[in-house]
Amino acid sequence: MTAGPPGALPLIGVTAHRAADPDRAALDALLALILAAIERAGGAPVVIPAGLAPSALRAIYGRVDGVLLSGGGDVDPACYGAPPHLGVVGVDRERDAAELTLARWAVEGGRPLFGICRGAQVLNVALGGSLYADVADHPGAERHAYSPGLPTDLRPHAVTVAPGSRLAQALGAPLLLVNSLHHQACRAVAPALRVVAHAPDGLVEAVEAPAHPFALAVQWHPECLPNVPEMQRLFAAFVVAAGRARG
Repeated sequence: MTAGPPGALPLIGVTAHRAADPDRAALDALLALILAAIERAGGAPVVIPAGLAPSALRAIYGRVDGVLLSGGGDVDPACYGAPPHLGVVGVDRERDAAELTLARWAVEGGRPLFGICRGAQVLNVALGGSLYADVADHPGAERHAYSPGLPTDLRPHAVTVAPGSRLAQALGAPLLLVNSLHHQACRAVAPALRVVAHAPDGLVEAVEAPAHPFALAVQWHPECLPNVPEMQRLFAAFVVAAGRARG
């Protein structure tokens, strides 16, 4: 693990989209909220840009105490052995490759990892799971797809949290309302992951790796809800885990 000077803040690597991403303005705003949430939680965020050479990616990974997989475009269906899908948008194959690699490194190395929206999907695919390329493919799916123009802090549905899970410990609540800014989600969940939150329609809303010190991912966007105590507690739990990993 990394070793910083005594009293140093945990260094959190946050993955990011490309400058040329068609949704850059919206993703820039979400990234800024994530960085602010990490700082409030007592961490020092550093952005991991897309498109790095493998050697540079490994060097950055070797210096951070935790990895946060941020939101963004769709994961290429080819990454989980599925055919092309008309609903898939914003694919960045280099970003997919880098984040899948980071997720595997973090899980194999016991490094704290937190995934948000796309990050939950990346973690699941990295460990052998698959996705709904569009949540409309999930029987009975409702109130999930992001609609441009709606506020990102709109909370259209609740999630039920598994008792005794790391997520439950972090949130301190068995049921909470969440926002919904996605159109993909976990389908077949990877064997190393446990489903720890569901939406009312049964869609997976959070997964975690029970055998890992802290590998947790949620389908909603907690960074968009900074005034909701449970959401900030998620970031706090992750940063605390990263601090412990620093040693």
